[in-house]
Amino acid sequence: MMKRIIIVSFFTFCYLLVFSQFSIKNNRPEFSIDNQLIISASEEGLWSIASGWENDWMTNWSHANPTEQIQSGEWTVLKGKISFPEGDMLLRDSYRETENGLIQCIRRFEWLGKDTLRHATLSVRFKMKGSELKPLIPGVLYYGNSMGAKVNPNIIPVYTGQEGEFAIFEDHRYPMPFVMLENATDKLAAAVHTTPSPVRGAVLSDQWWSMGVEAKDGHTEFVLYSGPIGYNNQHSVAKALQKTPMRYTDTYLNIEPGRIIEKEFFIELYPIEREGSGFQQPLYTSLDLYKPYDANRFTDFQDIIESKYKFAKSRWIEDDGAVGFGMYDLSRLKDIVMGWCGQADSPGFALQVLEDKLEDSAIQQRVQASLDYLTTYPINEDGTFPVGFNVKEKKYHGGDHVSCGQAMYNFAKAIETAHKNGKYNTKKWEEFLQVICDKQSERILNPDWNPYSTAEGFYIAPLAIASKLFNNETYQKAAIKAGEEFAERHLTMSGCYWGGTLDATCEDKEGSWAAFQGFLELYERFGDKKYLDWAKHAMDVCLSYLVIWDIPLPAGRMADYNFKTTGWTVVSPQNQHIDVYGVLFAPEVYKMGMHLKDERLKQVASVMYRSCFQLTDPFGSQGEQLQQTNFAQHGDMSNVHKLRGGYSESWTVFWITAHFLNAAARFVEIGVTP
Repeated sequence: MMKRIIIVSFFTFCYLLVFSQFSIKNNRPEFSIDNQLIISASEEGLWSIASGWENDWMTNWSHANPTEQIQSGEWTVLKGKISFPEGDMLLRDSYRETENGLIQCIRRFEWLGKDTLRHATLSVRFKMKGSELKPLIPGVLYYGNSMGAKVNPNIIPVYTGQEGEFAIFEDHRYPMPFVMLENATDKLAAAVHTTPSPVRGAVLSDQWWSMGVEAKDGHTEFVLYSGPIGYNNQHSVAKALQKTPMRYTDTYLNIEPGRIIEKEFFIELYPIEREGSGFQQPLYTSLDLYKPYDANRFTDFQDIIESKYKFAKSRWIEDDGAVGFGMYDLSRLKDIVMGWCGQADSPGFALQVLEDKLEDSAIQQRVQASLDYLTTYPINEDGTFPVGFNVKEKKYHGGDHVSCGQAMYNFAKAIETAHKNGKYNTKKWEEFLQVICDKQSERILNPDWNPYSTAEGFYIAPLAIASKLFNNETYQKAAIKAGEEFAERHLTMSGCYWGGTLDATCEDKEGSWAAFQGFLELYERFGDKKYLDWAKHAMDVCLSYLVIWDIPLPAGRMADYNFKTTGWTVVSPQNQHIDVYGVLFAPEVYKMGMHLKDERLKQVASVMYRSCFQLTDPFGSQGEQLQQTNFAQHGDMSNVHKLRGGYSESWTVFWITAHFLNAAARFVEIGVTP
């Protein structure tokens, strides 16, 4: 049987018409592009089952190929069996082409033995031709995590594609359930999408299927296993803690007589236009498969902003001349911090836009006073500045690029908004921002400028806005130079966007957001279409951290609320919990939907904003860390089997509230109610 599938690959708005073929030859499935075989079953057999467990890993493999082929309507069915001393395992694969050009397979295992088959591991294995192929595992592994590998290779998952390496993770760790492999040399890529599921017969109480890649000689295997996981040359470990893995072994099955187990997956093979773009097509395929677009099951927009504003007011400080929004619970510490965790600068913009919706006469006074006070922070010669002020100790602190860039952005937006509404005296704000922009532009335009990470991407957007606010070509040149630098570094994914968080030194969605925000601002301020292409690439990396399915949860704080994971985002390969950070770039995702005429982006942006309000308490407060997988950073972390489903609600720094208000304002600016 041969099926000829037209694959349409979208990148930078160019369409490629290339023929990909799926065929069954000698009762074995094969996937080709232009008659060149790319993906096939393992040489050992289409089906492989292990029946032993030693040294924390599977052993005693048995293999089989189909002995029968049947056509049933659109389905091609392959049958076979593997015989064990305890009896026979009947095997069946059913293949068909879907409407969007994928090949769907349902693999069926039926145990007919009279006794329980113990220590069993079921598998799916398909090999892709090519050496040192580059993988993307959403939220976990970005073309090998080469940036984080330079800093902390023993803390994050690392993969170079050398023979013998593997990277295999639990289904519930995947925000988007697919694995991609890119062959940049031959300009093609492939992905395996899975339907995540726990597995019956497991020794562990919450054992799921796993998925990943294993590097072989001259090819790489896509693998799905009925439980075993591992990475960084360590079998049976979970990425369970911020700085170290935890042992997660005995992930085999004891399959009782009569048990049937099925696993659904999809295979996608397609050409790519250039290096670093292979992950983009399966990302949208994953959206099409899971359709995470129902925002109406979550709290509405008005209730969200009212609740978050109520909480913001609880952080208001007026103490011995210090005025603004505190980063922490005021009974703990009075600390007014700009950028990243503190976001004291954010309401100065957001509340101007939301004033009519919140109907609080105190807003104007608080906006004016808070931003006026922040302009008193000293500025360093290099354009950075201490972002925090400890009110009790009367000491300034901090000054990282992430926080400085974000503060600059909010000042620029506050000035721009105030110019439109005419309600505020922006003189101090403008003077403060111009001094910083002058110094940052000088630093960036220096030929020796060599930014350490994508953290400095947060300077692009405010410099672009400031160039228009102050009619300053130098700011524009600096913004464009910074944008070009990060595009050159990251569009090929030889080093993925990274360094945007303060507690992880590796690839992360925040670094991706720095570039996404900056590239999009360049496009909207200066109009060159290449910036929109760059923005789409960075946005797609951001979206790869987005959870697009509702992960079933064990008993725990998340399950107490029937929590839905769709719309939340994984933090980074180092910190594997989910958080609400995605609300911050949801408006830009929506705007990209407008620019690209893609309704999916508009819909998912609304879900991102509204879903992330879940677990907000009656005071408007939320915690930072939710444990959808086997990972934790707070509480009792001694037992890896009790981490999933937990919720750390004590770390309530102000960004969690500020981002909701900031994003709400940017939605309102474009006339959208998510």
